[in-house]
Amino acid sequence: MAIKRNTKVEPSFSMSSMTDIVFLLLIFFLVTSTLINPNALKLLLPKSTGQVSAKATVSVSIKHYTDTDTFSYHINGDRNPVRFDEIEGQLNTLLVSEPDPTFSIYADETVPIKEVVQIMNIAKRNHYKVIMATSPE
Repeated sequence: MAIKRNTKVEPSFSMSSMTDIVFLLLIFFLVTSTLINPNALKLLLPKSTGQVSAKATVSVSIKHYTDTDTFSYHINGDRNPVRFDEIEGQLNTLLVSEPDPTFSIYADETVPIKEVVQIMNIAKRNHYKVIMATSPE
């Protein structure tokens, strides 16, 4: 006596769960890729073996133009330079709501230490922590 089945197995499957996973991965990679490059200016950073794991929320970049021996200051990698006397005010407005205010200094290799120390003095006056950015050796 042969028993027949009334239901047939369909060889298809739903792709909706696969598209959800691909969409979530796409969002994840888009969000993390925006956090990779905090400094948009091209600087030749000094080399160092020690790296700090702390994250700074604000960056100050100092670019040295050797042909005219002038300096430009940029906050958060902005292409528009900021005058030196405006840096402290802008740092205060950017770091006022931070529980542990920290900023990083990105200085070209050719920048004299005097210019870097002036930025460090701003941090000392306002009780900010400073990270000196370097490139790994």
